[in-house]
Amino acid sequence: MGARLIFVMAFLLIVLFVIMGRLIYLGIFKQESYKKTVLAQQQYMNTEISYKRGDILDAKGNVLATSRKLYKVVLEPKNIIGKRTKKNGAEVKTENEKLITKALIKYLGVSSADVSKALSNSDSYYYDTLCERKTEEEIQGLKAYLKSEEGEDLNGIWLDESYERIYPNHTLACHAIGFVSDGDIGVGGMEQYYNSTLKGTNGRRYTYLNEELEYDTSIDEAVNGKTLVSTIDMTIQKYAEKYLNKFQKKYGSKNTSVLVMNPNNGEVLAMANSKTYDPANPMSEDNLEKYFKKSKLKKMDNKEKTNAYSSIWNNYIVSSTYEPGSTFKPFNVAMALETGVLTGDEMFTCNGYQTISGTTIRCSHVHGVIPLSTTIAKSCNDAMMQIAAKVGSKNFTKYQKEFGFGSKTGIDLPGEAGASSVLHNEDMADVDLATSSFGQSFQCTMIQLGSAFCSLINGGNYYQPHVVKQILDSNGNVEKNIGKTLVKKTVSEETCEKLKTYMRETVESGTARVAQIDEYDLAGKTGTAEKYPRGTNKRLVSFIGFAPYDNPQLMVYVTIDEIKKGSQSNTRLAVEMTRDILENSLDYMNVEQNIKQETD
Repeated sequence: MGARLIFVMAFLLIVLFVIMGRLIYLGIFKQESYKKTVLAQQQYMNTEISYKRGDILDAKGNVLATSRKLYKVVLEPKNIIGKRTKKNGAEVKTENEKLITKALIKYLGVSSADVSKALSNSDSYYYDTLCERKTEEEIQGLKAYLKSEEGEDLNGIWLDESYERIYPNHTLACHAIGFVSDGDIGVGGMEQYYNSTLKGTNGRRYTYLNEELEYDTSIDEAVNGKTLVSTIDMTIQKYAEKYLNKFQKKYGSKNTSVLVMNPNNGEVLAMANSKTYDPANPMSEDNLEKYFKKSKLKKMDNKEKTNAYSSIWNNYIVSSTYEPGSTFKPFNVAMALETGVLTGDEMFTCNGYQTISGTTIRCSHVHGVIPLSTTIAKSCNDAMMQIAAKVGSKNFTKYQKEFGFGSKTGIDLPGEAGASSVLHNEDMADVDLATSSFGQSFQCTMIQLGSAFCSLINGGNYYQPHVVKQILDSNGNVEKNIGKTLVKKTVSEETCEKLKTYMRETVESGTARVAQIDEYDLAGKTGTAEKYPRGTNKRLVSFIGFAPYDNPQLMVYVTIDEIKKGSQSNTRLAVEMTRDILENSLDYMNVEQNIKQETD
């Protein structure tokens, strides 16, 4: 028993001496090797690298929205200071600390006290921000220095990059563009609809200690967003806003909107609304103070203020419905021509009213006996009711849907209203059929009527409206072309030619004579809609015009909701605005003008 115990104890002692020897060997002779291995595996710091959101350009390449790079200067106190020496009892700054301090003072204009304050947390590995929101111009001197021979080996200073969304033209085309919230969430307009296209992917920078116990960096590069080339023409947009603002300043309204389209491909060239905001700062009360009194704003609770912001962010052209009034009359005539109940040679007698199911519905005048063309030119309600009766409710509602009323157009903008809930079914009452013939008792959106109207003047082709025509990758290469999309054929070319002639007569001798100009032959249709509740004399007036009438290149649609000064039935104001926008835009587009006749 004793011998066995001695043997076991001896064996254990030998094992213990072997383990102790191994530990001494590893601790003394392999210490540095294992230290490097462990440290090399430990992450020191990682930071996010922001992507650049894609730009939004107009049709000619002008910038509507872009992202500006901003810099934050970050200091790592412990790494900058390092190990100071002492001289005569006082600490002596390291060369690294001296050079960085000197550079910061020289290139950023900060004081020595600012730098000292940022470095005061010298016992921490965490960083301190010296300054932020520095532009490329403000930081370029420091950037160049840090890449120089003297600056590239400095430790403890780095630049953190981020982006700020900017809109160089401020409120211009704000509803078509939209804005960005929380850095990368599009709200309204193209910013929202194409948010996933404009967004990129953030990268990341990893800083760690390598096997040489030196700082090393590994970078996963950010992927920038793609760029949109829109159909918006900044020059035409400016014309639309110029004449809209001129009207608002002189007369004012509850809302005025302008839609400009190329009738031959569905491109939206301009969208303007009377209530605007600055996309760079959409939540600023400066936006609200243009439309609400300060005393009223002070009384608003959060919900009321949110609703107020929504009212100015709303794109009326796409998201709001209204009764179109007489701008619908060309569609009523088109139905009759397409179904064959009219040939174009008919005469109508207007005695100033129609009595339908015991209800008297009046016309604006007693027009007497007039041809079909004049029913549009003089905007005769009596004749329109007679025409709708010939078409019948079944065909009437069929063609309303064929023209896209009650359905979304599919435009590449968010918040489009369908208006199907305010469209009659084929079993509508006779009174509803009569009032619908001149654009009352049902509702639509501007983009619905504008897109459908384009098909009446371009040969019968209904093109899907759109605001983006190209998508470019982050290097500017074309990734996708978005051309015209033919959705359907609405009417024949023969019907189109007749309607264009009738609407030319509207300008020459009808309700839109003020639209006449020497340079171009304009055509179109006026509209006046009495708003609900009836009898309040509140009206929405409009004019939809195009030119040249025999080969349309532009369509302009203006709606004015409740004119503040003067008569609310004054369609002349909508006609004048349309005329001015068309005249300037056609001249800008170098559309061939009429040949002037020489006189003796």
